[in-house]
Amino acid sequence: MGKYFGTDGFRGEANKVLTVEHAFKVGRFLGWYYGQDHKAKVVIGKDTRRSSYMFEYALAAGITASGANAYLLHVTTTPSVSYVTRTDDFDCGIMISASHNPFYDNGIKIISGKGHKIEAEVEEKIEAYIDGETDELPLAKREDIGLTVDYAAGRNRYIGYLISLATRSFKDMRVGLDCSNGSAFAIAKSVYDALGAKTYVINCEPDGTNINKNCGSTHIEILQQYVKEKKLDVGFAYDGDADRCIAVDENGNVVDGDLILYICGKYMKECGHLNGNTIVTTIMSNLGLYKACDKAGLKYEKTAVGDKYVYENMARNNFSLGGEQSGHIIFSKHATTGDGILTSLMVMEVILEKKLTLGKLAEPVKIYPQLLKNVRVADKKTARENPEVTKAVDEVAKALGDDGRILVRESGTEPVIRVMVEAATDELCEKYVEQVVAVIKAEGLMVG
Repeated sequence: MGKYFGTDGFRGEANKVLTVEHAFKVGRFLGWYYGQDHKAKVVIGKDTRRSSYMFEYALAAGITASGANAYLLHVTTTPSVSYVTRTDDFDCGIMISASHNPFYDNGIKIISGKGHKIEAEVEEKIEAYIDGETDELPLAKREDIGLTVDYAAGRNRYIGYLISLATRSFKDMRVGLDCSNGSAFAIAKSVYDALGAKTYVINCEPDGTNINKNCGSTHIEILQQYVKEKKLDVGFAYDGDADRCIAVDENGNVVDGDLILYICGKYMKECGHLNGNTIVTTIMSNLGLYKACDKAGLKYEKTAVGDKYVYENMARNNFSLGGEQSGHIIFSKHATTGDGILTSLMVMEVILEKKLTLGKLAEPVKIYPQLLKNVRVADKKTARENPEVTKAVDEVAKALGDDGRILVRESGTEPVIRVMVEAATDELCEKYVEQVVAVIKAEGLMVG
């Protein structure tokens, strides 16, 4: 990770970590970098945070000052920016969002012309420019100054694309949508209404400060209650920028990313659409998913945590489906990134084609209880590689055998070691996590 850009772009509290000056300079660099041999085009989308408008204008000012044209999608989803960037021949795209973070945070995610996360070397060059380590860039003059173009039509075309993916009408289906007061508010209901669903929508009134606040995929209990109260057939919750989706079945039970991978993977295998009969997961996926996959004849790969790593594995091996427990699901036939609304449409396809409820489709996966504890340490590598800690982890793994697992890893963003245990009962999870944490403490590795 760089000084400013992490695994998911340049993110932090607005005007504290990420400022308008930063945004202007990002725009200046991108407008110049892509416009050295032609009139560059950069498309910008944003979520509903109050600061997103401020950053949109700063980015557009920087882009046009460098001589490129800035196209504004306005409030839209991250996957829609990826789609429009790659299908409308833009040099790059920018999404202004901090995803599931609170409203006062924001972020700048840069997307390549192919719809992927921008290359690390370009991010490094942007950082060098921000810090004044390179020559000042030339300003465009006279007719060379760039244009700012209203490009709401791009968002509307993306809505049309989503509608075109449905294999049949959603007529008579009672569907609940939690739009998290975020990007999905302008798109999701339009898609479901067009497909004939009886659409029930909550948390769809953004005011700039209520994005992700007690709603959306990170507060799934709100949708659970709503589905039960309204007696709906299914519910879908998105996060702030709508690149993830968590579902709720007809009984109000949570169907997370692991269960969605199983349901869609099994269906795609039956249809002959699952390349290599393989789904791509991360190391945090539940043991219950793998046991169900074994029974269903589904193969699986495991990557490091992060949809970036999932997509890299999928692209390298030409796999069709991958994702995370958190609801980032990638269908490579349709998208190059996680797309919450698209994911919900794919789940609807399985429900309708199999003529089964979501609860029935998820039934074969018996999710194992899981406990994760973050242990603050002075040095992550030293703590993880400590001989006594390693010994304790091996002992727990041996005791669990095939009926559970332990995972100890370093956080990528904090000075903590994450100790996770899956086992047959909550009591066993607690017992074995505490067993390892006690050794970390006894070895003097814990701080605070």
